[in-house]
Amino acid sequence: MAPTDDHSLSGQSIGESEGEARTARWEFMRTEAGSAAVLLVATIAALIWANAAPGSYRAFWETHLAIDLGGHGVALDLREWVNSGLMTLFFFVVGLEARREFDMGELRERRHLTLPLLAGLSGMLAPVAIYLAVNAGQSSTHGWGAAMSTDTAFALGMLALLGNRLPGRLRTFILTVAVVDDFVALGVIAVFYSDRIVLPALLVAAGVLVLVLLMRARGVRSGAAYAVLGAVAWVALLKSGVDPVVIGLLLGLLTLAYPATRDDLERASGLFRSFREQPTPELERSARRGIASAISPNERLQRAIHPWSSYAIVPLFALANAGITLDADLLGRAATSPITLGILLGYLLGKPLGIVGVSWLTTRMSGGRTRPPIGWGSVAAGGTIAGVGFTVSLLIATLAFEGDQLDEAKAGVLAAVLCAFTATWLISWVLGRLPQPLRARALLGTAEGIVDLATPVDPAYDHVRGPFDAPVTVVEYGDFECPYCGQAEPVVRDLLADFGDVRYVWRHLPLTDVHPHAQLAAVAAEAAAEQGAFWAVRDLLLERQDALKPRDLLRYADELGLDVERFRDALRADRGAERVARDVESADLSGVSGTPTFFINGRRHHGAYDIATLSAAVRSAKDRTTARRGRREER
Repeated sequence: MAPTDDHSLSGQSIGESEGEARTARWEFMRTEAGSAAVLLVATIAALIWANAAPGSYRAFWETHLAIDLGGHGVALDLREWVNSGLMTLFFFVVGLEARREFDMGELRERRHLTLPLLAGLSGMLAPVAIYLAVNAGQSSTHGWGAAMSTDTAFALGMLALLGNRLPGRLRTFILTVAVVDDFVALGVIAVFYSDRIVLPALLVAAGVLVLVLLMRARGVRSGAAYAVLGAVAWVALLKSGVDPVVIGLLLGLLTLAYPATRDDLERASGLFRSFREQPTPELERSARRGIASAISPNERLQRAIHPWSSYAIVPLFALANAGITLDADLLGRAATSPITLGILLGYLLGKPLGIVGVSWLTTRMSGGRTRPPIGWGSVAAGGTIAGVGFTVSLLIATLAFEGDQLDEAKAGVLAAVLCAFTATWLISWVLGRLPQPLRARALLGTAEGIVDLATPVDPAYDHVRGPFDAPVTVVEYGDFECPYCGQAEPVVRDLLADFGDVRYVWRHLPLTDVHPHAQLAAVAAEAAAEQGAFWAVRDLLLERQDALKPRDLLRYADELGLDVERFRDALRADRGAERVARDVESADLSGVSGTPTFFINGRRHHGAYDIATLSAAVRSAKDRTTARRGRREER
């Protein structure tokens, strides 16, 4: 039901901020899917332009653009501005997402970092070895760097296009592998493919990074200050002879991610309430800053920059670099060129062999203690999709080659993109036709996942609806006055109706700073629990969120046939308050700051809570539980 008073209005605003934070990852995925399509269009446009008007294509991207301030500045052609300038923002976004996974995602348990790191390194060494073997004795061996790095944007975009064919955890695995790729590749560019190093300029860039670290340690949150320092470091690296895109990845990795805390949200709601009571420009600025500060800099920057990176910067990079003249002469040379074949075979064979091989070897050597977070079918798909080497590969190719050799390298890169997607689609198609138990195990694996719910469900204590031995448990932290909890309630009912083997747990999290009647409503539900009527009252309270005053609660008790005097005494004595406080404490321990927040088999659910999204999450949890049970039975 829509809020009608000022407190509810402030609660809705803060709830929207919290909801936006929860859905950021899913918006990120949708952006990747769309950007992959835009990137493909830009690549095709570059090929058409380069073949229809090759002179115009070269002339445009070789146009010089200079920025000069008092005799000092930067002069680059348009392609270099894209490759070394705009791509810095792309790598900044990659660093932001990697840091988010490190702070809040799968990788916050550091033991989950070991295998992707090893897979990333092995997935680079194997393609390089294949490239060097194919080019042995040739002058083209110096271009080995063009055959090693996964394109993060293209790989994640293709993964998003495949949708639910592959599990969501594969994305984290591929992201970590790709970040290792990018980090090492940028180091390779700096050491092997940079011009003569100018030490003073390099020291300036290092000094700027140290200053950034000191500012972060002192809690400086000014985005403008960090942007200026980033620009200074970029120019310093450019003058030093080192490709400056590395600064983007480093700054992204340094940008912390953390969930919004209840204290921050309460402070923000207080500022909003002050503005509501006295709408002055000063209080408007304070409220806006307070709401923004409740969300981590990582998520704010990712939300602001990622669409630009995906829909403008990376496609522009493709437009500037993917254009080659596809004539019979090039195709004939490419068919036998060691450069083309080395890049193609390196990505098509080396990436899967390196990633799958080291994952299998690490699992065997650790006795199964360190294993992929996904099934072996997904690992194989990850190996093939990591064979998409576009952005960094083209970047290194433009540094290592020129003329005909550069065209041959580009042909190998483009062929590898096509082959990698085809191979990944074939693997997903085969996996999709396996029997359900085998398919679940091949996709999801049997590794234990991260448990976000700090206080496990106790059927003897918690309010449980559904079979106690169900394979899937859904826990909701809710507030009876929260309009979003009211909107989620029909979805929960549909979920329980659709899945007979799901148990549902309600835990209290009254947001007292924005919902003045929520605490009393929670105590009323516990007073009803004393008479065995918790669920009846709970359902009624969510249905009538606009009427939660004491007289309303007593009327509901009478409607349901409860002992009203006993109910009234429980309310006056505040007997349910201790139980509510325990739920709130468990929410704080689990990092819950807003309502509704769902946990599925102990794992926090990020994203929308519509019936389709929650049903997909429940099915995935059920499949994973089935796969683990099957493995235990085999033992």
